[in-house]
Amino acid sequence: MQTLAQLNSGKYANTTHLTLSENLTEFPQEILSLANTLEVLDLSNNQLSDLPAEFSVLKKLKRLFFTNNKFEKIPAILASCPKLEMISFKSNKLHTVDENVLPIKARWLILTDNKIASLPDSMGELLDLQKFAFAGNQLKKLPDTMTNCKNLELMRLSANQLTTLPNWLFQLPKLAWLAFSGNKLASKAVQEPNDMLQVAMADFQLKQKLGEGASGVIRQATWLNKPDEINSTNDIAVKLFKGEVTSDGYPIDELNNCLQAGEHKNLIKVIAKIMSTEQLALIMELIPERFYNLGLPPSLASCTRDTFPEEATLALSQMIKIVFSMADTLCHLHESNVSHGDIYAHNIMVDDKANMLFGDFGAASNFNTLPEQQRIAMQAVEVRAFGCLIDDLLPLCDSSENIIHYKKLLEIKNNCMQETTFNRPTFIAIVEQLESIK
Repeated sequence: MQTLAQLNSGKYANTTHLTLSENLTEFPQEILSLANTLEVLDLSNNQLSDLPAEFSVLKKLKRLFFTNNKFEKIPAILASCPKLEMISFKSNKLHTVDENVLPIKARWLILTDNKIASLPDSMGELLDLQKFAFAGNQLKKLPDTMTNCKNLELMRLSANQLTTLPNWLFQLPKLAWLAFSGNKLASKAVQEPNDMLQVAMADFQLKQKLGEGASGVIRQATWLNKPDEINSTNDIAVKLFKGEVTSDGYPIDELNNCLQAGEHKNLIKVIAKIMSTEQLALIMELIPERFYNLGLPPSLASCTRDTFPEEATLALSQMIKIVFSMADTLCHLHESNVSHGDIYAHNIMVDDKANMLFGDFGAASNFNTLPEQQRIAMQAVEVRAFGCLIDDLLPLCDSSENIIHYKKLLEIKNNCMQETTFNRPTFIAIVEQLESIK
């Protein structure tokens, strides 16, 4: 961890990255001395609420993180930073966003977990915006000017106070990852799934941590008191949800959407739930150790697209098996009125034989809450995400393995990613196309 004392000593005189977390209540003026080099500034987990007028001297600044501070407004000086493209004010005290306070080059904007009730019309001027994280606010309406945000690919609108979603949202040509659970959308009554077996924390013993995400921690566990209805082994996995709003929305919505999705051979199987006031949890079958994540999450540079290790390769025959299984799984989800919202390689687990498991419903939504035309359009949005998945995996393959099949995958990818929403194929059609080469 870097310190203010080290900065004052001149140790970081030409640094491009600076991270300071020292319970700061005022912006350190010493940072301005890095105007000629600083590209990434992380002042998360401090007590800041304002910026100096001279802040715009940081002409090379590209990424700025103020997560978990005390800002009530976004400082207007940010609009004067010419290269600033990624901004996070997650978990502050923002209640308003004024007109023209955001840099025109913004690509990635994180305003999750604040109290923002409205957005300015100037949002429509952010023509480079690709990723907009806005879960956990008090928004009642999106500004119609955002129909101009033609490069928007990922949008998190969960846990707000929206009563409708605008039709233009589903017509954005590049939108592929959309989450909207936890709003007041009421086109059609939605019942919470209630037929899943309930158990108690005392029924099993928690063991080692298997993983952690925005919404919760997954632990291996062993049954102490296994219900008669469960035929699986004593070893299980337990997802313990965190109580607060996450970057994707409310934990209760993730739990309900996961249950709404039901069973499919490629979905990680849920066998019970915990619904106590102290803890929400899902009890799942333990994934065999031979499975591993197909990809890595997007980086700061890739923004919306997954990343892969440099040495990663994938046989074309394996890829065809994986994407066929994925398309079949997505068919099932949409027949269950669930959109996943996070169709990515890093949420897919595979083994060396290209057997596939899919999970992580943090960004899922029950689209029964939408009008009919928007429900149809929601599938088209997810079809584009599926196209992006193929697009991400194709560079890992050797086209010479089977040039005819490779070209077919390219064709499917192009059809899925075309910018006219209603020209994209359905998942049923995609399964049929992949079946012909599988």
